[in-house]
Amino acid sequence: MVSRSDAVDGWRDRRTDGGLVMDVASGEVVANGLSMPHSPRLVGDRLYMLNSGTGQFGYVDINTGKFEEITFCPGFARGLSIQGKYALIGLSMPRDNKTFSGLPLDQAMKDRDVEPRCGLLVIDLDSGDAIHWVRLEGIVSEIYDVAMVTGVRRPMAIGTRTDDIRRMISLAPSEFDA
Repeated sequence: MVSRSDAVDGWRDRRTDGGLVMDVASGEVVANGLSMPHSPRLVGDRLYMLNSGTGQFGYVDINTGKFEEITFCPGFARGLSIQGKYALIGLSMPRDNKTFSGLPLDQAMKDRDVEPRCGLLVIDLDSGDAIHWVRLEGIVSEIYDVAMVTGVRRPMAIGTRTDDIRRMISLAPSEFDA
């Protein structure tokens, strides 16, 4: 959660350190003091996540409740997929509004002398190194989620303005499909 607030838009007041991870079944807070946490992924017994307001990718130590950083992400991190020993992370450019300004990420970028970027990072979970990256420029400035598709050599997406979509045939379900 970005904050404990249950007031309309109340999360905005606690963006820098009001984030937390809660065990939904018990209602117990597992970790707190996070900045705009995103994309929690439980892999085995490790809870990976993005501490987006700080630019950190890491995991929550369930025993101590402490967030352990694996690596820094040069952009607002949203979207996480993990396959084997690799993590795929989506990066967005900051918006020019109150939601993304004034976060610890701003100072972290300045300290590292890096500009924010939109794109994808592939992180080696063993070393924390970014072993591959794709930078997106132009009209695309935000990524909301990512997914790794295994066993596919040439994935494709059908655009909404292509001949492929115009020729697609869709049949209504019949009583025999149930």
